[in-house]
This record gives sequence, C-alpha cells and structure tokens, in this order.
Amino acid sequence: MSLFSIAFSLFLLMDSIGNIPLYITFLKGVDPKRHLVIICREMIIALLIIILFNFVGEALMDFLRVRNDTIQIAGGLILFLISLKMVFPQPKNPNDSLPHDTEPFIVPLAVPLVAGPAVLAAVMIYASQETSHLVMVGAILLAWAVSLLILLTSAYLKKILGWRGLVALERLMGLILTLIAVQMFLSGLNTFIQLQH
Repeated sequence: MSLFSIAFSLFLLMDSIGNIPLYITFLKGVDPKRHLVIICREMIIALLIIILFNFVGEALMDFLRVRNDTIQIAGGLILFLISLKMVFPQPKNPNDSLPHDTEPFIVPLAVPLVAGPAVLAAVMIYASQETSHLVMVGAILLAWAVSLLILLTSAYLKKILGWRGLVALERLMGLILTLIAVQMFLSGLNTFIQLQH
C-alpha cells in the first residue's frame, strides 16, 4: 500500500469527525482558553502511542508466529466490524467516562478516542506489510495532522455542518472503510489460498 492509502485508512479509523461531539462534551466544563492546549497535548500523547505500536508491532507478530495472511484476514474482519459501527452507530454517552468539570488527561481523549484498539491494530497490520518505516511514520503523521486540524476547528465545524452533517460524514467514512476492510480480507484470503498450493 502507498503512504496516502495507509494514511487515509488510519485517518478514517481515528474518526476525528465522529469524535467532535465527544471532544466538545468533555471540554465543556474546562476554561475555553485551555481547549487548544488540551487538544494538542492529548493528540501528541496519542501520536506517541501509535508510533510506538508501529515499531513494536512486527516484533510482536514474529514473537507470536503470526503470518501476514492471518494478519490481513483478521485485520479485514476487525476493520469491517469497526466500519459497521461507524455506519450504524450506537448512542454514545460521555457521562459514563469522566466528570465534565475535570480536565481530561490521556483517557478518554488520547486513548481510546484517537489511539483506540482499531487504530493500534491497523498500525500493526500495516507495519507488517510495509517494509519502509519511513512510509509508515509518514502515513501516521499525515493522518494525525489532518485529525488534529479537524479537532482544533471542531467548534467551527459543528456550527457549519451541525450535528446531522457530522453524523452523515461519519457514516460516509464508515462506508469507505468497509470497502477497505473487504479488500484487506480478500487479499489475505488470496495469499492463504496460494500458500496451500
């Protein structure tokens, strides 16, 4: 896969547009002057965690003796399930996670909203397929930078698009991610069939 295709997949999984309502809710009780600082801090923490998984992912797969075709098939299934949740979302209740008058730190804004299980699993899958660490880090940085820009402008995007517009965009991204997931699954299945002959 190319740098841009990996970056696009990771951007969809980071689901920055879908996270806008949650970010706005969690920062509601915090001084507005602190919003940009908190968003930047949480995104940097998320970036460091994602990059760490990029470098340890391949070693972990080797240690577990998991083949590339297995990773592709499993990755396709995981991404497919995540994309279904984006297309058919369950109601999110941020009240269960954190009091609104507390400044969030790492949880939940960095982990799991940005550096969630789906992103970390995808990074490990792509890292096992992509030989160049430069391409992987570049793709992660590109996806992260776009997500950061969206979250920094979340208040403006909410005013422009409204809640319905944000939901529609998230579902469109989920649909695109479904196509990527099916392609990944079929590629893994094809590799597995070839190895049996």
